[in-house]
Amino acid sequence: MVWLISASVVSFPASPAARCNTCGQVLMPGFFCCQELCANPQFIAGGATRTDICQGALGDCWLLAAIASLTLNEEILARVVPKDQSFQDKYAGIFHFQFWQYGEWVDVVVDDRLPTKNGELLFVHSAEGAEFWSALLEKAYAKLNGSYESLSGGTTTEGFEDFTGGIAEWYELQKPPPNLFKIIQKALQKGSLLGCSIDITSAAETEAVTSQKLVKGHAYSVTGAEQVNFRGTVQKLIRIRNPWGEVEWTGKWNDNCPNWSGVDPEVRERLTRRHEDGEFWMAFNDFLRHYSRLEICNLTPDTLASDRYKKWSLQKLDGNWRRGATAGGCRNYPNTFWTNPQYLIKLEEEDEDPDDPEGGCTFLIGLIQKHRRKQRKMGEDMHTIGFAIYEVPPEFSGQTNIHLSKNFFLTNKAREKSNTFINLREVLNRFKLPAGEYIIVPSTFEPDKNGDFCLRVFSEKNANSTVIDDEIEGNFDETEISEDDIEPSFKKLFGQLAGNDAEISAFELRSILNKILAKRQDIKSDGFSIETCKIMVDLLDNDGSGKLGLKEFHTLWTKIQKYQKIYREIDVDRSGTMNSYEMRRALETAGFKLNCQLHQVIVARFADEDLVIDFDNFVRCLIRLETLFKMFRKLDTEKSGTIELNLVNWLCFTVI
Repeated sequence: MVWLISASVVSFPASPAARCNTCGQVLMPGFFCCQELCANPQFIAGGATRTDICQGALGDCWLLAAIASLTLNEEILARVVPKDQSFQDKYAGIFHFQFWQYGEWVDVVVDDRLPTKNGELLFVHSAEGAEFWSALLEKAYAKLNGSYESLSGGTTTEGFEDFTGGIAEWYELQKPPPNLFKIIQKALQKGSLLGCSIDITSAAETEAVTSQKLVKGHAYSVTGAEQVNFRGTVQKLIRIRNPWGEVEWTGKWNDNCPNWSGVDPEVRERLTRRHEDGEFWMAFNDFLRHYSRLEICNLTPDTLASDRYKKWSLQKLDGNWRRGATAGGCRNYPNTFWTNPQYLIKLEEEDEDPDDPEGGCTFLIGLIQKHRRKQRKMGEDMHTIGFAIYEVPPEFSGQTNIHLSKNFFLTNKAREKSNTFINLREVLNRFKLPAGEYIIVPSTFEPDKNGDFCLRVFSEKNANSTVIDDEIEGNFDETEISEDDIEPSFKKLFGQLAGNDAEISAFELRSILNKILAKRQDIKSDGFSIETCKIMVDLLDNDGSGKLGLKEFHTLWTKIQKYQKIYREIDVDRSGTMNSYEMRRALETAGFKLNCQLHQVIVARFADEDLVIDFDNFVRCLIRLETLFKMFRKLDTEKSGTIELNLVNWLCFTVI
């Protein structure tokens, strides 16, 4: 295993190779085995607690806050930090951890050598110094993301998701949505993890205790939300848990508050029965006033083993943005926005919520850009991403084989959209819409940004989703003409061009086409290459002579005239060239409908580094497409849409 740590994070002086006194491993400079750091190292001692997580020299407090929340749920912790690992029983010098990555759980194995400075752990460590699960977990997560340096800066919700596979949303409590209490209740019913905290304005305020015994900069968990009748009025209460245990809220509705005497005894008994120290109730209004932020990690159905939870329905779709083909940017770029990937979601059942007279379907959309942390060492960073939601009009209802065009987005307004485009790993929003069909268009803010993404839809009731893409079609004229159908003037021209052998070679074809192209002021081109001319001859040479006869040349000439007309029509800015997005429309005009994957291939094959496709490559692309469609149809004798190829057939296809 090669382990990389950026020098900008930590550097170590050169020293001769050393071996651990206990296990004999060769130690990297500045790295020591846990046995070298502690006489009796423990993986976990007395259970995993928040005191095992003390920040070091790395700016990954966002990750440590997520790890601290992880310690509040033993079942989820055991998935990330598998049990039965220790420095005593079956010790092999390695430990393994599991993380969720874009739809699957990944097992990461690390050795127990940890970076140190002056004989002490440089990064995360336990308060006592004898427990190492948190330091090894941090190392495994750094390995997953490419380096320790890549962990600098992030959001707690990112850690929540990689530890649970869930989808994490957060709310600023100074501007809460009007239905936040209902959102919290439903989240608790679904087994979601809820955390809250109070912002600090300086490092000195970290873990400072307020006059009413709330701790600033400290991660609390939300464990309950109830409405009670109190002296003729309905009071909204929320239950908070302090992992410290001994420091509790002293304001209204605390454990000893006289307000509880005004509540029905049975309700009071049910709510105030002590499960553990550190848990307390407070009025929801006080919660909004004193706390700064609420984070909700909604868990996937497979994470929740208990049947007592109402589980989310989950749809996951993977996609990518590719420069010049499917990276169209946001709606500020109407000429390219329509080329972004498109996804259909069908909301078929409304929520079961008797308290909501309006009805509708509640769902969460999370758009995650993949692998961006790992690509930091290659000079990449997070893209600015977002998404828009469009209602499917009646004429497109039930269709999944039509990638909606530019005109659709020019004439239809987005029904909903992400709150903002932002350069975070994930953009997430909660929506409620009537049952029906909707199109989700994820995008980067600017066009031509390469990236891979994962789109997830969590819905309260069942929903279906699928990729919207064009069905592959090739509609073109396949009529063969006889020599009698060719005009005498063309025969005369051909005779002059072909010479004594009455055939035109690739070299002759190049000379003919370039002379004609040189006279065109509306098409900028460096001329046809000999490669293109050879391809055209090979593809249209029916008799195997390696040259074009009268009929073959007439067919090519007709096609080139057609292609010139399309090229001019699509070139609306009269630049004399065609960019890759115009190419997509040009292909449709020529009779070809291709899916997003094929458009990516065409851009990679025929566009230059500026995404410009000249007339030479435009003609070559169309000739190749038409010939490949013809060959496929000839081999697909049963019209099944599939063919079998022997080695000769396969080589013929690939050589073309």
